[in-house]
Amino acid sequence: MQNFNDLAAFAAVARERSFTRAAAKLGVSPSALSQTIRNLEERVGLRLLTRTTRSVAPTEAGERLLRTLAPRFEEIEAELATLNELREKPAGTVRITAGEHPAISVLQPALKRFLPDYPDVQVEIIVDYGLTDIVAEGYDAGVRMGEQVAKDMVAVRIGPDIRMAVVGSPAYFARFPVPETAHDLAAHKCINMRLPTHGGLFPWGLEKDGREVKVRGDGQLVFNNLGMRLSSALDGLGLAYMPEDQVLPYVSAGRLVRVLEDWCPYFPGYHLYYPSRRHTSPALSLLVDVLRHRNI
Repeated sequence: MQNFNDLAAFAAVARERSFTRAAAKLGVSPSALSQTIRNLEERVGLRLLTRTTRSVAPTEAGERLLRTLAPRFEEIEAELATLNELREKPAGTVRITAGEHPAISVLQPALKRFLPDYPDVQVEIIVDYGLTDIVAEGYDAGVRMGEQVAKDMVAVRIGPDIRMAVVGSPAYFARFPVPETAHDLAAHKCINMRLPTHGGLFPWGLEKDGREVKVRGDGQLVFNNLGMRLSSALDGLGLAYMPEDQVLPYVSAGRLVRVLEDWCPYFPGYHLYYPSRRHTSPALSLLVDVLRHRNI
């Protein structure tokens, strides 16, 4: 049992690449966890982790051990999850990574219906624009547009196709002419977005009569979230390229003006995805059903 506990502690540190984060997950102090790893290394006679003041990483021997341990621990976790199905009520934590827009527009409304019925289930949603490796990072599922889902994942469509909108405030258009074509955006102040997977500025995907145009307009503002782009557009600081559902209420109220509507195509809707080879917990299965039903 001691060996099992020590190996579980090693796997946690190797996965997290941090004694602090691993200790928090295991419910022990970082110093106690460090001593556990030292004892394990002394017993096997090999250094398993390389430690510096800023990082922790497995050695070659540690990588080999982790590759052996990981599937075994996954099998044990899967069996424990299966036993959990015997409970009258599902329990446990569901960890999901998603972009900001699907987290707000798809997941949050679903949780409003889901959580009151299952009080023993906790849902953790991490907003991340990067294409996260959900297996390596310990997530149960992720949410991305359909075209971004890896082929070896189970993908469940949870939302309709998405359309973007180019908007500006009446005060902005009092100073600048209304653009007639995508190419006219070169003369406008564009509120841009930077995503980690693109490196540079996120291009505005526009299309008309079969002609696709990727616009990277100039502007004084660059953000990595929806809220500040929307606020800046409302403040008249430039044009924003936003998900349609986020701006239509402001367009209806006259606070924003939509332009280039005939240049804004539809994109594949959001999908929730999870590994095909991993046991799906009852809590995740129930949440998937709620999200799938929402799309019907």
